[in-house]
Amino acid sequence: MKTLMIVLLAGTMSLGAGAAMAKNNGNGQGNGHGNAQGNQPVKHDNTSQKYVQPQYVSSCPPGLAKKNPPCVPPGQAKKYGHGDRLPDYVRIQNPDRYGLRNGYYVTSGNYVYRIDQNTREVLNLIGAVSDILN
Repeated sequence: MKTLMIVLLAGTMSLGAGAAMAKNNGNGQGNGHGNAQGNQPVKHDNTSQKYVQPQYVSSCPPGLAKKNPPCVPPGQAKKYGHGDRLPDYVRIQNPDRYGLRNGYYVTSGNYVYRIDQNTREVLNLIGAVSDILN
């Protein structure tokens, strides 16, 4: 009788160990914070795409990865004022087309500036690009 109990107990334990050791890749474990859906790398394939997918910085939080410059909160991005020099900019060719007076207007980041053509110093902050150029 004792040997029968030992055999049944050993058989039951071996069946339970197999189920416990089965790999389930963590499915059903935890509360869902382990597999972030935010900034996954963009997978490129050779199929034709009708739109361009933006490339986000993968080490940033989802809200800051889409910003320009990436990973910089909006309040910490460089803001230029009167007398500052713009390091890089794009000139607006026809300022009168957008309702701007004659002058040397440029865009840098998301803003429109009127600058001195020779020194590149900011003379006036006009406004956001989306408000002016649309």
